[in-house]
Amino acid sequence: PSNYNVSHNNDNCSLNASFCSTKRFTTAHWKVCTTLGTTGACAFDHLAEIGDVCASYNIWLHVDAAYAGSAFICPEFRVWLKGIEKADSIAFNPSKWLMVHFDCTAMWVKNSGALHRTFNVAPLYLQHENSGLAIDYMHWQIPLSKRFRALKLWFVLRSFGTRGLQKHIREGVRLAQKFEALVLADHRFEIPATRHLGMVVFRIKGENELTEKLLKRLNHRGHLHAVPASLKGRYVIRFTVTSTYTSNDDILADWNEIRTVTTDLLNELNVQMVDRTRVPLKGEYGTVRRGHVMR
Repeated sequence: PSNYNVSHNNDNCSLNASFCSTKRFTTAHWKVCTTLGTTGACAFDHLAEIGDVCASYNIWLHVDAAYAGSAFICPEFRVWLKGIEKADSIAFNPSKWLMVHFDCTAMWVKNSGALHRTFNVAPLYLQHENSGLAIDYMHWQIPLSKRFRALKLWFVLRSFGTRGLQKHIREGVRLAQKFEALVLADHRFEIPATRHLGMVVFRIKGENELTEKLLKRLNHRGHLHAVPASLKGRYVIRFTVTSTYTSNDDILADWNEIRTVTTDLLNELNVQMVDRTRVPLKGEYGTVRRGHVMR
């Protein structure tokens, strides 16, 4: 359950009640996955509260920060990390927002011994004279080997440094704020979930069919690409800024494309969108002229 205008409103009472009501409850069979920056709306779970419940039942708490994790390189966004010390593991995807190409996932675990006990294999053909002298990640996962994804992440870290990556993240957030302001200024649209970081979710007011048709036309025209989500039954379009090349002009061009296609769509469907913004009476705040208040 979520309250998208704040964050995930998944309180510890509900989680605690779920565990208590489970028949033959055994902590060995459970893992709780909490999310910092959901896919649909970039909402945040109350990590500290959920962590307390997991600690009381000795349950593994994993944090999925696939998209938002990159933003935590900036101190001002670490407010959402409150309670992270209670987590047993956390993963995020540098390939989503840290200028590393797909695929690349970073994962931290508090106790790697738990992974060893789960995945450790030692057939004779895998044993060698240097076993145990260095970390062998085949004992941390199901596959016995994997590609050297850490190398491309290392190159990005060395090339841009902490300040360069912070600048990139903050610019993405600033551009998303700009896009958010443009959407809010158009009475035909609504933003059903509070913007967090670089993601804005928006929709045409009214039936889901309108927003669904809009997205299909936008993607078909090929000037921009976006993907949908469903928030409590409402179809929304996700607009995310992650590229280091995105500029103010790009945001304005994208918004112009969205407005143009929306106007054409509504005209074809003969849908009238009335601006219900309250217009003050004459003499209340000033003189009304052509729908604007002259002060």
